[in-house]
Amino acid sequence: QVQLVESGGGLVQAGGSLRLSCAASVSPFKINVMGWYRQAPGKQRDMVATFESDGTTTYANSVKGRFTISRGNAENSVSLQMNSLKPEDTAVYYCNAVVSIRSTNGIYTASNYWGQGTQVTVSS
Repeated sequence: QVQLVESGGGLVQAGGSLRLSCAASVSPFKINVMGWYRQAPGKQRDMVATFESDGTTTYANSVKGRFTISRGNAENSVSLQMNSLKPEDTAVYYCNAVVSIRSTNGIYTASNYWGQGTQVTVSS
């Protein structure tokens, strides 16, 4: 069973900070990548930051230098520290995990799983 639980969203003034956390339960599967995506009303869901199992991180240009994704304290968890928040950061933020699943014939398939989303609102 795969389950992703997010926390940390809320309302903050421009220039403030929030920290999002995501805990994934994927046993017995393996997580290749965890990340955060966001979707504003009427807009496409876009990648914010990703964290690969080898520690490689990737950021959207719009958040680079302001957001930091890191491994959480618990296994299969990830955090997103968001500083210098801007109104355009307002969106529902979704935790994502890419999970490798091995079938009985030995073939691995990567599947995406999503959290329920947490609202981040940045006021002007």
